[in-house]
Amino acid sequence: MMAPITAASACAFHTVKLPSQNYTTKEGIKRGTNLGQGHGLGVKRAFCGGLQIKANARNYNDDAKISRVASISSSRQNFTIRSYEVDANGAASVETLMNYFQSSMIDHGKTLGIHNNNLNGSTNEMIKRNLVWVYSEMQLFTYRYPKWDDIVEVETWLSSEGKNALRLNWSVRDFKTNQVLNRASSVCVLMNKLTRKLFKMPEEVRREFESHIVNFRMIIEGEDKKIPKVDDTTADYICTGLTSKWSDIDIHFHVNNAKYISWILESIPQSILLNYELSAMSLKFKRECKIDSKLQSLAEVCSDDNNSKNNVEYNHMLRSEDGVEILRGRTQWRPKPTNNFDNFNHVPEASIKDF
Repeated sequence: MMAPITAASACAFHTVKLPSQNYTTKEGIKRGTNLGQGHGLGVKRAFCGGLQIKANARNYNDDAKISRVASISSSRQNFTIRSYEVDANGAASVETLMNYFQSSMIDHGKTLGIHNNNLNGSTNEMIKRNLVWVYSEMQLFTYRYPKWDDIVEVETWLSSEGKNALRLNWSVRDFKTNQVLNRASSVCVLMNKLTRKLFKMPEEVRREFESHIVNFRMIIEGEDKKIPKVDDTTADYICTGLTSKWSDIDIHFHVNNAKYISWILESIPQSILLNYELSAMSLKFKRECKIDSKLQSLAEVCSDDNNSKNNVEYNHMLRSEDGVEILRGRTQWRPKPTNNFDNFNHVPEASIKDF
């Protein structure tokens, strides 16, 4: 499931040389080995609206409402974290989680009997009209990252989102302890795969899944906050030289959504990547990206005046070399705990809303 074509801490102790990518900061060009060295961020601290995430463990396991969701119309799928799915910390990467969400979405449709047993999750009426699902936005909270060889259970359910969209909701639990590890939500719209344009949802398509809509959805605080545009004048870091390759292309012949995350993280300083972990993310997909696209990843450091947890926030922009906007995003980072399995004091608030 992809992006739509139109708008619908401490110092780094080693260096990484990335010869194909140039990083620009407000202090000038920093190429590969210079990125992220030195103490602190070394950039202007811009004030802007953050995710407004509350660190509140009270909602860590909203079991009562989650169980109500599960008993209505949800499905569950287990995944074992493989060695090739972990990052430098030995934990499942954000891209891995995104791939799990996509896989569980397709499995959910298959379980409900609402799609024609295909890889893109299209229903019979969608296939007749050459329609496919694409993401228009995505929100994610990570309470704790599962480690290599852990087994996670991904629960998926559908909720309504206006006349022409559908909302997907996910809850990721540790299979052994039943603790909630991650929660996510996305808005999906229809795209005609021939014209590459967004398409209003036909009534025939809606009827195929409306009986499976659950009147609960994942609410992630701050999801409705506007993400500002980042440009050359506001960006603190710019990463150039990014190119979409054949290996990035999916069944819809455009870049897979997980790759977008990899690209926006390229503009994060190495000092942050080494000493912080991603705790929250909000993405707004603007256009699809095809093969051989030349891209730039921009990041603006943000500060929230209510931020007392030493968290770091960034606004992001992914654009083509000629300035066409591809994606806007916001990420929040928290200091890595001494024990990565003890993040309960850093849990942002997320809940299920009954409407």
